[in-house]
Formats: sequence, structure tokens, C-alpha cells
Amino acid sequence: MPLMMSEEGFENDESDYHTLPRARTARRRRGLERFVCGGWKLLCTSCCDWLVNICQRKRELKARTVWLGCPEKCEEKHPRNSIKNQKYNIFTFIPGVLYEQFKFFLNLYFLVVSCSQFVPALKIGYLYTYWAPLGFVLAVTIMREAIDEFRRFQRDKEVNSQLYSKLTVRGKVQVKSSDIQVGDLIIVEKNQRIPSDMVFLRTSEKAGSCFIRTDQLDGETDWKLKVAVSCTQRLPALGDLFSISAYVYAQKPQLDIHSFEGTFTREDSDPPIHESLSIENTLWANTIVASGTVIGVVIYTGKETRSVMNTSNPKNKVGLLDLELNQLTKALFVALVALSVVMVTLQGFVGPWYRSLFRFLLLFSYIIPISLRVNLDMGKAAYGWMIMKDESIPGTVVRTSTIPEELGRLVYLLTDKTGTLTQNEMVFKRLHLGTVSYGADTMDEIQGHLRNPCPQMQSQAGGNNASSTPPRKAQSSAPKVRKSVSSRVHEAVKAIALCHNVSPVYESRAGVGGEAEYAEADQDFSDGNRTYQAASPDEVALVQWTESVGLTLVSRDLGSVQLRTPSGQIQTYCILQMFPFTSESKRMGVIVRDESTAEITFYMKGADVAMSSIVQYNDWLEEEIWMLTGDKLETATCIAKSSHLVSRTQDIHIFRPVTNRGEAHLELNAFRRKHDCALVISGDSLEVCLKYYEHELAELACQCPAVVCCRCSPTQKARIAKLLQHHTGKRTCAVGDGGNDVSMIQAADCGIGIEGKEGRQASLAADFSVTQFRHIGRLLMVHGRSSYKRSAALGQFVMHRGLIISTMQAVFSSVFYFASVPLYQGFLMVGYATIYTMFPVFSLVLDQDVKPETAMLYPELYKDLTKGRSLSFKTFLVWVLISIYQGGILMYGALLLFESEFVHVLAISFTALILTELLMVALTIRTWHWLMAVAEVLSLGCYVASLAFLNEYFDVAFITTVTFVWKVSAITMVSCLPLYVLKYLKRKLSPPSYTKLTS
Repeated sequence: MPLMMSEEGFENDESDYHTLPRARTARRRRGLERFVCGGWKLLCTSCCDWLVNICQRKRELKARTVWLGCPEKCEEKHPRNSIKNQKYNIFTFIPGVLYEQFKFFLNLYFLVVSCSQFVPALKIGYLYTYWAPLGFVLAVTIMREAIDEFRRFQRDKEVNSQLYSKLTVRGKVQVKSSDIQVGDLIIVEKNQRIPSDMVFLRTSEKAGSCFIRTDQLDGETDWKLKVAVSCTQRLPALGDLFSISAYVYAQKPQLDIHSFEGTFTREDSDPPIHESLSIENTLWANTIVASGTVIGVVIYTGKETRSVMNTSNPKNKVGLLDLELNQLTKALFVALVALSVVMVTLQGFVGPWYRSLFRFLLLFSYIIPISLRVNLDMGKAAYGWMIMKDESIPGTVVRTSTIPEELGRLVYLLTDKTGTLTQNEMVFKRLHLGTVSYGADTMDEIQGHLRNPCPQMQSQAGGNNASSTPPRKAQSSAPKVRKSVSSRVHEAVKAIALCHNVSPVYESRAGVGGEAEYAEADQDFSDGNRTYQAASPDEVALVQWTESVGLTLVSRDLGSVQLRTPSGQIQTYCILQMFPFTSESKRMGVIVRDESTAEITFYMKGADVAMSSIVQYNDWLEEEIWMLTGDKLETATCIAKSSHLVSRTQDIHIFRPVTNRGEAHLELNAFRRKHDCALVISGDSLEVCLKYYEHELAELACQCPAVVCCRCSPTQKARIAKLLQHHTGKRTCAVGDGGNDVSMIQAADCGIGIEGKEGRQASLAADFSVTQFRHIGRLLMVHGRSSYKRSAALGQFVMHRGLIISTMQAVFSSVFYFASVPLYQGFLMVGYATIYTMFPVFSLVLDQDVKPETAMLYPELYKDLTKGRSLSFKTFLVWVLISIYQGGILMYGALLLFESEFVHVLAISFTALILTELLMVALTIRTWHWLMAVAEVLSLGCYVASLAFLNEYFDVAFITTVTFVWKVSAITMVSCLPLYVLKYLKRKLSPPSYTKLTS
């Protein structure tokens, strides 16, 4: 952001002129004033411009000319090719962490109160009673952030230190990923990550192309075919790249990962060679080479790569519960100030009343207990440990320990489809041919047909073999006969084995490295050494099925395909023309010529919407084997139904493509007239609607039972998450498993990553990591719900613990002429917040209202949490009233029953206070755990044992008498018994929803 500096202070400040002699005229003074002010203005403007240039190091992105192998020829400096995910550096770590902590009112209040104890006039207790809890909170926070930051540093260092082969005039040299520059020629081997954005120059594959895996970039598991620049691919050897004078002109860095514009120019030829470049000539960073070895020239590095530009900076996520507690502490602070002002007013403003006001503020500071932050942070750590130890969701990892309660407050769930809802495991299960259907249990019949040659094909082959130059149309004059089942099976399997873009790959026996990739290496052509490469997993599934039934794809290049029959015979087909699949045609085709018969055949396959009007009609056509592939509207709708996101009987409104504001307006109006209807919209239409009608689209989408967005870019996914947060104020959760989901995961209030086939990038960037999508149900319904309800109870109980003792302090000061003297000092206050009550209060993190099985069975229990009733101003007010009642009973009761010594009042009231807290914990607990009982008994035992050592505060002789016992018992009974009665009556007359399920 531009740094703005105000000049108002310079114009209005006349302090520099007081030293001028009074004899100078007003005119000279005004002239000097204008001169000095003008000078300051000029200096201010210059300083502003300089500071803006220093602070704003974000330069304008421009197109560039990159010379092959000559980084020194770059016209301007480009960013380093290093990955940096750290939030801080060595200088900003401590200030940054402290700022994140003290920007919240709760922690800032604790800091001010602790610092006030350094002032002798305001000191009311020992320093350790204030600084020890605050120091503990800060130490835990700093250690946690340091560990997380160090882990991020290690991960980045590992990636930045990966070695690559860089091609130079003197040969190959090893270079770190972070040292790669624009213009370098980098060699990337098979299964190696591409370190930066490059233009594809050469490959070891004969076809001049290779496959890359892009799952960490776009989240799609299918392999992409990339083509090398033909000019450089034709060069005889690697070293010839330095014998030519060539450069690449590349567009400025863009967000779009699916487009690229550029040109390749070779100047030293006559005439110069110009070759246009497109997306198929690029190798984006973070993709993986799947076949062969590639060489590319680096065009973008570091933060200018497509992958980094599509990844947003992670934000520090704060839970809704923490924000709500922060608001409650502000309300408590207002009550604290009001109570202190009342005390000073009743005191009569005698003497230095402002000092008394500050002392009262400190005396009543326990209204906002510092132990609140300690207990909540410890509770979050306990919830994280419980999640990771849950055997029902093995492998779950809590990567952010600050927001486990968010799992119980989610309203909107955003999930990726490919790989997240679907596992991308394609298996061919059924072949339907006319009136015959072959399933998994009848595939052996297909194998039998393929082993026995088709009679029609035998006669055709025999006739053709008699002629050395077979006719092009061997059966053009033959009469049409009804095809047998065997011939139908032969033709169907052959069609599936030929109409695709799959290439079989055989691993080389020669070692990888050096010039071996570009030499003829021995290859093992056995079945066990063969793998299939394709642009989509369904293509591989088809070819794998034909292999399983006996027709095997053994080789393929740009011009021919070879199949092996069950008898071992090799059939060769020449590829005459390819018709690739496009989103417009929704089908693909291939024209091949059988080299043995010279028969030319056109095979075609496609989506149901494209093929149903082309193929011969059958009554079973609408009922069946349609394969939906790719991120398309049809696929999105199908997956939404199969995953029960949309019921099969529910209406679905498919948002038609819109390109301008008028079309978007008409389509939104058409959608507005429908009710209880799911919405399916494409990314292009979504972008247009968000540009012109963002609020209207958000309002309509939030009324839908489900929304499906297809073909969304990573930035669009993140924008949708932010849109829901901004327009609804509700909590969002994003689920994904690929690199393209990282921005969405980080933008959501709660991000869940799944470790799947698309790597661990989403898992590492998420707040919670799971191994299967189905684990999310238990993560939210059981752990999320319990974490929220437990923290809500814990937070309110800790505030109750501070409120009750502040009430007692107020009563004590009122009785003794509004004196600003502490009721309990030193170890009593420390012990009250720690060993005497901490364990029972903290044991509330083990409480549960229903069993996990019941929580999973009744999702309505989770829906109740979205209303925030477990922690609200209403429940908080109830606890305030309880605290005032109990604090007043304890203090007035002790004053009423004391006899002659004031020290007896302290003993009676403090002991009754401890017993009241322990009984209130028991009253709050809904399901007892054995550790809760241990905590209660242990705390009571610690207090009883410590009475013998508290001679400074208590009269040991008095606390061993029967009088002490009955007075403490009576006061405790009066403070707790009415609350037990009220709780019993409430559960009888108005039971909570969960009790209806457990009764």
C-alpha cells in the first residue's frame, strides 16, 4: 500500500520561530514561514516517494526476451527461484509474534495490568502473581510459533536445495533449485520436479513430446502431453543449443495456467526461423516429468511462476470462539471500570482519588482472569491430541492447534471434486453389445471369443492374402449380413484398443544420466515392464481392459499403432488422421488403416450427449456403460448426485454460459424464480456474475441446498470461500487434495487436506489433514462438536472463577469503608488459580453430552451448534448472576459468622470458595470420566494438606475446630444447593435436545 505522510503537522507548527528576534517584521516572518513550510513540503514529498519506492518493491510485470543459455543478457533483474513459506524472518519473528498476541484485547489487558505492578503506588501484590501466568502464555506461544516456523523453513530448504543439471558451454553442472536463473538451460529427468516455468526445447523421446503430471498445479491426475520446440528438437546434439543464436519472447507472468503466448526465434539461419509457442510448449513449475528426459529454457522464476502466483499467502486464522471470548472480555472490562468508578464515588473522591481508582482497577482485575488464555490454549492442545489418537480416523494430523473449535462451528463446506470426492480409480466393468451385456463375471467369455478367430475376419484375411496389392474396399460389394456375436466382440474390443491417446512405455535398461537418454538404449519389451501414459485415467483403464481380455497395445507413435492378439500375432495400424477430444465436440476419433488388409476404418467415441444422436437407436441406450470424464458440467452433475450432495429427485438448474452483463442479469432472474433448486455453474459464467452481480449471486447461492461449480481456477475457489465469509459472516470449511486447492484451503476459516494421489501439498497447507474423505464426518460431528462445547464451558467457568472472587473483593471493600486493600494476597491467589482449582476446571475438556456414535447418527445435534448457544451473552449473563450470588453469599456469610479475629474470616471464606468451585465443576459435568474424579479428590487433598503450611494466612488452631467445619459447610451449602435444585428442575421441565437421545 502507498505510504501516506501528512503535511498538516509541518504547516501548523510554529515552534521554530519563537527564537527569531521580535524586531523582525511580520512580512519577513510570513515569508520565512512560507519558505520553511515549502521546504518541509518538498522534503516530505521526496521522503514519501523514497519510502514508497523502498516499501513497494513490487515492480510492474512485463513481457521479456530470454536468450537461450545466456542469463546475463536479461534486460532486467528477475526474482530468485526460491520458495518461501515462512511468515517471519530472524528480525521480525519476536515483534511479529508479540503483535499477533497483543492485538487482542484480552492479552493486551493482561500486559498493562502486569506492567502496572512496577509502579510502587499501584502495587497490590507480588510480581510473580501477574508475570508468571503472562510469561507462561507468551513462552508457550513463542515456542509453538518457532517450531512451526522452523518446520516451514526446513521444508522450503529441502525444496530449494534440490539439485538439477544445468547445461553450459563447458558441459553439465549441478545447480541448486534456488540458484536457477531466467535464461538457464535446465535438464529435468523422469519423475523429477520441474523447478521453474520453462519453454520445452528438447526431449529424449523420439516423438519429440513427453507427458507431465500436473496434479500439484491444477489438481488433475491425468497426464498432459507436451511438445518440444521443433527447431531445437531437430538439432543433432545437446551442445548444438549453444551453437545457434536463438531467443524466446514470452508474455508477462500471468495467473492463467492454461494459456501461454510467445514466440521462438532463431536469428542465425537464413531466413530467420520464427515459431509460435503455446501452452503445449511449456513446462510449469511444480509439475513432474512422467516420461523421458526434457530440456527447457527458464522464462519465469520464483514468485513469477504460475504455481506461486496462484497460491495466496497463508493468513493467521483465529477461531470464532476466541473472537467471542474477546468480545466478552471487553464487556467485563467495561464492568470493571464501572465498578471501580462506583467504589471511588462511594468513597467520596477523598485524597488522591485517581490513585484509588487505579488500585480498584487492579483489585478487580480478576474479573478478567489471566488463566483464561492458559486454560484455552491447553484445551486446544488436548483436543488436537485426542483427534490424532482417535483410532476411528487413523492418520489424521492437526497442523494448526489454534482452531480446533472451528470444526464445530462450520456452516458452509466447500469441497474439491476430482480426487477428493472421487478416488480417480477407473475400472472397466461392463460391455454392452446390442442384446448382449458382459459384466465382471462374464469377461472370460470375451476372452474366449478373442482366442477363436472370427469366421468373417478369417475369410476376409484369406482373400486379401492372395493378392499382393489388396483392394482398398475389400467388402464394398459384399452383401450385408447380420454380424455374429463373436464378430461384434472382436470389433468392439478392437475399437476400444485403437481409439485413444495412450502410449505404452518401457523402462530402459541403461542408466539414467549423461547422454544415455539421447542414445539408443536397450529396452525390455516384456509385459511386466510396460506402463501406459495418457492424458486421462479413463483412457488407461480402457487399454488395460483390452490387455486383460487378450488384445494388448504394445507400441504407438504419431503414425502407427501395434496390437498383439491372444495368439501372439502383431497387428499394425497406420494412423491416417486424429480428431482430438475437445470440450465443444465432446468426442474424439481416429482414422486407421490395417496394414494387413489395407482396410480403412473410422473409430469414434464420446460423451452421451454427443453420441446418442449419432449411433443407431437402441431401447437400452438411455438406461446404460456412459463414461463421464474431465471437469465438465455433466461430470459435476453426475458426481453431485452419486455423492448425495444433490438428491436424485431434486431439481437442478444448470446456469447457461453467459459472457456479458445482460446475459448474466437474465440468467440470474431465471434462476431466482426457482425454489429449492440446486445450482450448477461453470467457472467462466461464475466470473462474469461475480464481476457484475456479486451480491445477488451470493444471496441466491446461499438459498440453494447445494451449489456445484465446475472448471474453477485456484483463485476462483479461494474467491468463493471469501465471498461466503464476506456476505454471510458464517464459518466456512474447504476440503481438497491437490495443489490447486491450497488457495481455497488457506482462504477458508478451516482447511482440511486429504493425502491422496495428488501428493501432499494440500495436506501440508491445511489446518487438518486426513487420509480419507469419509473421516471428515467424525472429525466434525464428534471432535469438532466436542471441542466447541468443551471450550465454551471451560471459558465461561474460568470467567466465573474470576468473577466470584472479584465479587468477594467488592463486598469486602464495601464493608471496610471502600478501602482499596486486597482480600487475598500472594500464594492464596496463585494457588486458587492453579493447584486448588485448575485440574478440576481443566477436566471439563473430557466432558461429553452424548456418545460419539450418537453424535454421528444424529447430524441435527451438530446443526444446533451453528446458532452459537453454548457461548452467548445470554449464557454469559447467567454465569455473571451465579458469580454475584455465590460471591456475595461467601463473603457476607463469612463476615456474619466470624467472631473476634478477622483472620477467621479469611479462613472461612477462602475454604468455602475452594469447596464451591469444586462443587460447581461437579454440577457442570454431564458425563463423568475417572480423571475428573481424580482431579476433584487431588485438588481437595492438596488444599487440605497445604493448610498446615499456610500459617501466614490462616490460624491453624482455628481451622482444626468443629466451629470452622460447620461454618464452612453452611456457607458452601447456601451457595451451591439452590443451583443444584435449579439445574434439576430445568432438566425436568425443559431438557436439552441431547438428553432426549440418551434417555
